[in-house]
Amino acid sequence: MAEEKHIFSILVDNEPGVLSRIAGLFSGRGFNIESLCVAETLEPLVSRITLVTTGDAHIFEQIEKQLNKLINVIKVHDLTGTKFVQREMVLIKVVAKSEHRAEILRTVDIFRCKVVDVGLQHYTIEVTGDEGKIKAILSLLKPIGIKEIVRTGIIALLRDPK
Repeated sequence: MAEEKHIFSILVDNEPGVLSRIAGLFSGRGFNIESLCVAETLEPLVSRITLVTTGDAHIFEQIEKQLNKLINVIKVHDLTGTKFVQREMVLIKVVAKSEHRAEILRTVDIFRCKVVDVGLQHYTIEVTGDEGKIKAILSLLKPIGIKEIVRTGIIALLRDPK
């Protein structure tokens, strides 16, 4: 079977140790977690974990069942093959030499991003979007000079039926 990306949206009790048990389930089976995002929901006692990993569909069926058996897990959705909205936020610190500043600002405008910090030698840009948008802006800014980036990882929600 071919490997595919799986995005899990997991509602859990907002308690110490829950994330560790979930991550342990993946690491115990030798799966890498590509990204992991956790935050409380509208209900302060409940957190949502968005976890991205790659692997075989059959194995993830088993992982989903095992996740559902964990005491602090409320609900598990494997978003693979469903309609969902996903976003990621990236902060990019770009080398802003005077000859490139106008080009950087045009790129920011085209991608509907924001310059969130301006220094003497760098701009820090905030980009929010899907994987394609993030890859595209990074490929345009790379030749100019990216000093560093930080990424949130993917967050995702199921789409409502229309």
